[in-house]
Amino acid sequence: MRFDRVFHWARTHKTIVASIVYALITVISLTAAYWTWADFALAVLPFRDLVLASLALLAIRLTVNTWLRIPVGRWRFVGSRDFLRLGAAQTAGSLIFFGVTRFPLFPFQVPRSIIAIEWALSGYLTMLAWVAYRISVEYFQMRQGPQARDVLVIGAGAAGEALISQMLRSPWGYRPVALLDDDPLKRGTSIHGIEVRGDTKLVNSVIAEIAVDEIVLSIPSAPASDIRRIVQECESTNRPIKILPGIGQVLDGSVTPGQLREVRIEDLLGRDPVVIPLPELVEALADDTVLVTGAAGSIGSELVRQIALNSPGRLVIFDQAETPLYYVDLELKSRFPELDLTTVVGSVTNAETLNMVMEKYRPQWVFHAAAYKHVPLMEENPSEAVRTNVLGTYLVARTAARNGCEAFVLVSTDKAVNPANIMGASKAVAEKVVLQMQELFPKCRFGAVRFGNVLGSNGSVVPLFTQQLERGDPLTVTHEDVTRYFMTIPEAVQLILQSSMLPDLRGAVAMLDMGQPVRILDLAKDMLRLSGLPYRLGENVVITGLRPGEKLHEELSGGRERSLPTKVDRVAILRPVEEDSGFPSDLETALDQGDLEQVRRFVTQALKS
Repeated sequence: MRFDRVFHWARTHKTIVASIVYALITVISLTAAYWTWADFALAVLPFRDLVLASLALLAIRLTVNTWLRIPVGRWRFVGSRDFLRLGAAQTAGSLIFFGVTRFPLFPFQVPRSIIAIEWALSGYLTMLAWVAYRISVEYFQMRQGPQARDVLVIGAGAAGEALISQMLRSPWGYRPVALLDDDPLKRGTSIHGIEVRGDTKLVNSVIAEIAVDEIVLSIPSAPASDIRRIVQECESTNRPIKILPGIGQVLDGSVTPGQLREVRIEDLLGRDPVVIPLPELVEALADDTVLVTGAAGSIGSELVRQIALNSPGRLVIFDQAETPLYYVDLELKSRFPELDLTTVVGSVTNAETLNMVMEKYRPQWVFHAAAYKHVPLMEENPSEAVRTNVLGTYLVARTAARNGCEAFVLVSTDKAVNPANIMGASKAVAEKVVLQMQELFPKCRFGAVRFGNVLGSNGSVVPLFTQQLERGDPLTVTHEDVTRYFMTIPEAVQLILQSSMLPDLRGAVAMLDMGQPVRILDLAKDMLRLSGLPYRLGENVVITGLRPGEKLHEELSGGRERSLPTKVDRVAILRPVEEDSGFPSDLETALDQGDLEQVRRFVTQALKS
């Protein structure tokens, strides 16, 4: 019981304990230095000089150590900077001690050899104490109870080093036992005593050689193709796979095993970017009002989050879906309490509501994300597709421009290219509407941003597969060869915002680089793999056939468009190869009069062209 009290006192007075240890090291080192100087003969050892010198050196060492904050350093986390500070403290203390012993009032001079020996010995013993303490703590962590899992870490870079260090230091329940890395120069090296045994192709042989409970991917900057390949190589091991996401934690040094999570489909298709404020956008939006339609949808809600992050003068969020809009409103008020936020429930096809909102708030920026987008559903409800996607776009764009809008951005889709369905055709006409607005209202900068599918959006294939897996149903794929472009929602929104500031977007369509298209059947295989299930075509994966209006492959640009690079990576501007025939005046008349049948006729023509 008395020992427990002493131990508790030591833990709560770490600085005092550290100073006592440093004092003991100083006395032992100086005594050893004198003994060495006396050729290890106790008879000739000047005990009086040793005592006086020890008192003087103790006062100097403790003062210098306190000044350089040596006693407050935690030995458990000692690193290279601590050793540098120790070297500075040792050298400064020895130089001051040398000067003091040469001062006339000091009763004797300490030989320089003694000072040099003490300097080296006390520094060495201090480092030895630090390292011994750290090793003992890490050894204790390594010998945790049966709950600690032996892990194979893939990735011997900065993230791998930081992760292993944290595993060894802290009781997270992980015990690293081996490393793999595809860099041949790292083979045979070690990190914190953990050997790099080879590349990722050896994962099965390594697991056969040593007991491994779990595999951890610590390669946050690796492209999705590498993640996919490594996961496939690890699949046959039947071991759980976790991943360390995001390069941001590596850069700020905050890597911990607590950040590990299960591998998700997003990791295999594309990396989530770090969502950061855009300096140019912060400056542009400083005093401006921004309006976002479709603010409760997948893209619209992420748009308002990232716009709020960039501190607009006022943010107006607009949607007809009351309940999801309510939750977006609550989220924004919680995350951005200083934001001047206005929430409006309304339809983009209601001219009266649009006039009221635009006249009252006069937004300088409008991001038009409201649209109907589900292909099979719009095939069955073509009038609503035309009403919302074409007439709604026209009404929002015209009303915004009449009320002083400076920049209008339409969120478009790859299905507008050579459309094969009503939804795609309606978005193709909506793009034409926006480009025509540039002619009618030259003071406002009009443009559209076109991209493919986004991961996790409402009604998209990934949530559908997830629901089917949860129910135990087979995954439904429309065709063995059907492909789609994919991008994460945050990534798409980042590029939309960057595109909105491009001068080239005036009267043009911006195209986002979606990378390589993904075969939906491969996506189904990946999701089964991540769920620990085998792939059996005809059993847990069923081919249902293409739905009405569905294309086998999507395109990002048409044959009559040429792609021109911009200053924003992964964003291009599309220009027509030949002179466009222009915007039909009777379509403009039909839109102006709200003649839905006439507008439907133009959409049908776009579908056939």
